Amino acid sequence: MSGRHLGHPVGMRTVRARVTVVAGLALTAAVTLGLVLLYLLQVGSAHRTADDQLRTYAAQVEQSARGGRWPHPLPASALDPNAQAQVLTPDGTVLAASRALQGQSAVYALPPGAGTPVRQRTADTALNGEVRVLGRRATIGGKEVTIITLTTTDLLSQVSETFARLLLVGVPGILLLACGTVWLVVGRALRPVERIRRSVTEITAADLSRRVPQPGTHDEIGDLARTMNDMLTRLDDSAARQRRFAADASHELRTPLAAIRTALEVGLAHPETAPWPQIARRAVRQSERLETLVHDLLVLARTDDRRLVTRRRRVGLGELVEEVRATSAAPRVPVGIDRARTGLMVIGDAEHLSRMVRNVLDNAVRHARHAVQISVRDARPDQVRIEIADDGPGIPPEERERVFDRFVRLDASRERTSGSSGLGLAIAREIATAHGGHIVIHEAPGGGALVLITLPRAAAGERLVG
Repeated sequence: MSGRHLGHPVGMRTVRARVTVVAGLALTAAVTLGLVLLYLLQVGSAHRTADDQLRTYAAQVEQSARGGRWPHPLPASALDPNAQAQVLTPDGTVLAASRALQGQSAVYALPPGAGTPVRQRTADTALNGEVRVLGRRATIGGKEVTIITLTTTDLLSQVSETFARLLLVGVPGILLLACGTVWLVVGRALRPVERIRRSVTEITAADLSRRVPQPGTHDEIGDLARTMNDMLTRLDDSAARQRRFAADASHELRTPLAAIRTALEVGLAHPETAPWPQIARRAVRQSERLETLVHDLLVLARTDDRRLVTRRRRVGLGELVEEVRATSAAPRVPVGIDRARTGLMVIGDAEHLSRMVRNVLDNAVRHARHAVQISVRDARPDQVRIEIADDGPGIPPEERERVFDRFVRLDASRERTSGSSGLGLAIAREIATAHGGHIVIHEAPGGGALVLITLPRAAAGERLVG
């Protein structure tokens, strides 16, 4: 892999460069558009000013006629020293003209029915530069005449030159200034992102305890840093749980395997006198324990992959609890069932739901002194609940969450010799969670532990899968 891919991005691949180019182009387009609009407004304003001055001059010329007689030359414009005028008969004969146009034939004519004067050949030699012209019909002394007023000006050229200079000099300067400003501002804004990137590249799976630096701001970059640190915390916790789970699982698997191997090695050391039937029975018990443990681990692996519940059917919760009690091995204490009502239905996998209830029930029987009581009842209109209470020593409040962790045993009664792997309650909670429910532990009214399993009630006509 080349160093180009390992170091900083180059060219247009960087956000900084792209933002600078886009902002520069956008600002250039906006400034150029603004200058064009301003130019059009200035040109329009100049045209309106010239037209207004020519109309005023035409009125001045019209008022200068006394008794149908025109002064020679016509008076100059009081507003525009460059303005000139001619008075024409309908056939185009010049009756009077301003000083600069005396002796010249008509430079512009206003044809009948037209509103815009038409340039004549004389204008090519009599007028220079830009011309703004206005024609006006009037009746003086009973005779119809046409008053032509015009002005030669370089105002439009000056405006055009000014805006051209702005486009050629001002816009590039504004562009450079804008791009430089955007480059600095974006670079400063992205500096925390670069620090975060460098920190992330240094974090490896072997050490997830490190965190990215937080800029201390309440903007998107601050949110990014906090989100990444939260993600790293979750990954660190997940990796720690996986390491603990792998260590505990290997230890749990090693125990029955070691027991089987030890029994066989002792028997093989004294093959003639070894109690082979007893050794076989021990091996069978340990292999059953090993098989149960492997099955539990597979169930937990499916819960981690979110693949635990693949079949969903309507399940009667009361009937399921009674079946679990009936098919369980003879408990050492009585197990009673209190069903408040029938027809409490949930949607889920009956096999996994049975395993959930059985795990909690086995845990309660293992710790009960005299009896275990199961109740199935409504919790809320959209929930149903299973309550399993025992009269054992109970669980301290600070341990009621930890008992749902994997391979957790709280006291000597949960030694490996009891047959408990410490996975029963963990599996039960995973099954409840996969069905949209939850499990909590409280203190039973008569002492001991009260396990509450809450599940969503099956809605009428709910769609089933699997």
